Amino acid sequence: MNEKKERILKKKFFEREPDKVAKELLGKKFVRKIKDKTLSGIIVETEAYFGEDDPASRAYRKKSALFYNKMASKPGTLLIYMVHNNFLLNIISHKNGEVGAVLIRAVEPVEGIDIMKKQRKREKIKELASGPGKFTQSFKIDKKQDGIDITSEKSEIYILDEKREVKIKTSKRIGVKKDMKRNLRFFIDGNEFVSKK
Repeated sequence: MNEKKERILKKKFFEREPDKVAKELLGKKFVRKIKDKTLSGIIVETEAYFGEDDPASRAYRKKSALFYNKMASKPGTLLIYMVHNNFLLNIISHKNGEVGAVLIRAVEPVEGIDIMKKQRKREKIKELASGPGKFTQSFKIDKKQDGIDITSEKSEIYILDEKREVKIKTSKRIGVKKDMKRNLRFFIDGNEFVSKK
């Protein structure tokens, strides 16, 4: 059996509550293929977003039918949009009939670091993907990847299951005006690539 195919996170992984998915994505490897080049990194920080009852969600109160419908679409697909001139990468994650997504906030670079440095115009590795906009810039991700199914081995973007022990911390989500009562930001404790400690 193809090892890569076996290790790619399947749709079933994303067919759960966004907070569970966000927490369990920590330590997994994010992979981006660009022709014959591979960019990859370990996911070190995420945030979970729910549906119409989540005041920080794009689906809140169904104010935007477009975002609500996208966040209710097939788990394991990408939702990419721009905020403050930065593209943000979210993975649709929810139980059947529900709404939700997980924002990838920060990644620890592993492969393709030279390409990332050119993309970001930075030399320090810590500055390459230690924030949601930095991450998408380093990995050459924009609206063209919106809607991609990352559960397919043929996808240019996918996530590999990595068996590593991580100590997880939580906090309120960053940069939101109104938040839910529970902590929905998850990050690897002590990792230097987390956007904010």
